Amino acid sequence: MAGRTAEMSWRGRQPHGLLDIGVQPSGAVWEYMQKDGGVLTYVYRVTKYDPADRDEHGHYTGSEDTVSDHGEVEAAYLQAVASFAGDTAIDHLVVREPQIPSLAHFGVEPPVDGFGLDGLFPFGPAGFYDGAEVSLDLALELVRIMLRDSGAGCRLEVEDTFAVHVGWDQYLYISSSRPCEKALARTRGLGLFPERMAVSPYAFEAGQEGVQRPGDDEFWSDLHRAVATGRAGILEETYLGGASRWHHLTRETIETVRAGLAPRARLAVWPRLSSDIDAVLGALPEEGLVEGVWQDEDGRMHSAIADEDEFPELSARIACASAAAIMSVYEGESAPLCTAVMPDNDGVLRARWRTESTPSDREWALRRSQG
Repeated sequence: MAGRTAEMSWRGRQPHGLLDIGVQPSGAVWEYMQKDGGVLTYVYRVTKYDPADRDEHGHYTGSEDTVSDHGEVEAAYLQAVASFAGDTAIDHLVVREPQIPSLAHFGVEPPVDGFGLDGLFPFGPAGFYDGAEVSLDLALELVRIMLRDSGAGCRLEVEDTFAVHVGWDQYLYISSSRPCEKALARTRGLGLFPERMAVSPYAFEAGQEGVQRPGDDEFWSDLHRAVATGRAGILEETYLGGASRWHHLTRETIETVRAGLAPRARLAVWPRLSSDIDAVLGALPEEGLVEGVWQDEDGRMHSAIADEDEFPELSARIACASAAAIMSVYEGESAPLCTAVMPDNDGVLRARWRTESTPSDREWALRRSQG
């Protein structure tokens, strides 16, 4: 299944089974990768798995478990990150592409309340957003969450200087602009195994081609017109990978909604909800996965994802709504009117994640190229 709400973790690209072979590129490719600026020069895979216990295919055959011990070994991982950060002379990192599980939890360990984020940020989990700068101590706690598969995940980076990525099965990738010889020795002394690689498999990979539309003044001006003419009525704000909230749009509320959006949120504009509740409920399929979106009598927006076993409960909740819609979560079956990603306060679009282009987005890109 694929769709706008069924977002699997970017960590899911890493296969289970402790394979994870680090194949080095040729000298020419290595030189290109360094000059290209997309890859830090020194990349290390840090694990508790002794390379001597791998077979000829790179599979680990030893006795180490694939989950965190929540003890000395986990602490060694965190000390290793701290050592590499110290050798690189950084004490803060930036959260990139933060995510939480959406439809399912893919971690080895059971999920925990708050996805492991409770109590970490001064202003609550709202501090966990793309571009948030965190202290090294807080970054280490985020690494701990990912080592434990507690739910929350992200990349932690300092642009062109340092990066920490956590994959499945206790695979940790540390990248630096410096060789970090002291950190390497310290990591080995902690009983871990740092191995040089060409690139982390969790380094950011660009999505589809094309220009990403920013949620700038032009976008909001277009949205004002779409709402005024009745073409648009609700806004989906994806504020974390796997997490979204819905906003009812009127000419009077658009600017209030805009002011309250999370930094670098992904936006999708949808038609107005229908007040014909019977017709909405009649559109439920016999089976499959859908997302119900509805507005209660007090004007509050709600949403829920349900399959056929949960349709009766979803129907009961929507039956009391003032307006609602049923949307398929399968790719190609429900599409927004247009999309955008919020730029930073200075107007620069620094978010690297992208929205799936709609016909309206492509028309905007064409106008932009001709203007």
